[in-house]
This record gives sequence, C-alpha cells and structure tokens, in this order.
Amino acid sequence: MTPVEQMTDEQFEKHTLAILARELGPLGLARYLRMHCTGNEDYTRNRERWTGHLTIDQILEEARNLEIEHPGLLGVATEQP
Repeated sequence: MTPVEQMTDEQFEKHTLAILARELGPLGLARYLRMHCTGNEDYTRNRERWTGHLTIDQILEEARNLEIEHPGLLGVATEQP
C-alpha cells in the first residue's frame, strides 16, 4: 500500500471510503456521507465508488441485519421467519 503521505487526493479518498465501508457497513457509510458531504460532489460517481462492488443481495442482507439490531430504524416492515 502507498503511504498516506504519498497518495493523491483521489487515492486517499478511495482508501478512506474503503475503511469506512469496512468498519461501518454500506448503510453506515451512506449515513456518514449524508451527514458530512457538502453537496459539491457527484453523488452518482461517489455512490458507485462505495457501493459498486456490492450485490443487491448484500445490500438487502445488510438492511435486514440493521433492522434486526435496531427495529424500526429503517421504517419498513420486515418478514418474520
């Protein structure tokens, strides 16, 4: 890995988003970005960076797990097994 001091801004952004996604999960990353982005970025391009590698099944599984851990947080009904 390239030392942080030698990364371009684009490399650094990609690196930090990967860390946030790993630690917070995709929904946590989305929440963080929603809270901290000024709106000057290209949302579609950024979304592709931090969710482009995920399948719809992975996103749904993350949402289901979040709903189990925090009932009602997503504001949607979940199926009971």
